[in-house]
Amino acid sequence: MSASSDSSYRSARNSSRGGHRSSTMGGMPLNDLPWWRWRARLRSALHMLSDPAFQQQTWLAGRTGYGDVTDAVYRLVEDTWLDRWSAEKYVGTIFRDSGEAALVDVAVLRVLRILHEVGADAPTASYLAHPGWPEAVGAAREAHVRLAVSDGEDPDAEPRSLEVLRILTKVG
Repeated sequence: MSASSDSSYRSARNSSRGGHRSSTMGGMPLNDLPWWRWRARLRSALHMLSDPAFQQQTWLAGRTGYGDVTDAVYRLVEDTWLDRWSAEKYVGTIFRDSGEAALVDVAVLRVLRILHEVGADAPTASYLAHPGWPEAVGAAREAHVRLAVSDGEDPDAEPRSLEVLRILTKVG
């Protein structure tokens, strides 16, 4: 991300943001999330970004409890820094294999390109109207399906609310 878009991206208020950063490892701030929580948050984001009906019925309709597009992007990249390096770095931890990582990389790049063009604080309708949105949705769908099936879950189930995600990823 550029400095200006990085600033606006990080300043946007999003309901799934939580926790704090601790020290760093190799320049990457450590987040106290274990790998399975990273995967759950990333899968949640991909799920929402991959479902046009959900986007219409939830995001455009202003339904609470699911965040917005920027919130989903935050969950997609913040814990993993996938806006700075490849998902391949996480094969064997968050991702089972290079195939999963490659699909996630494509989805991240397509979604971030739109975020940078539209702006982090743009209304949902601006993202959905972007000419590249269908490609981003398709890439997110491919990644979502691959990860959901690998985890033994139904990729066509309705996306979970952020509250359900918090409950599922709660430690102890």
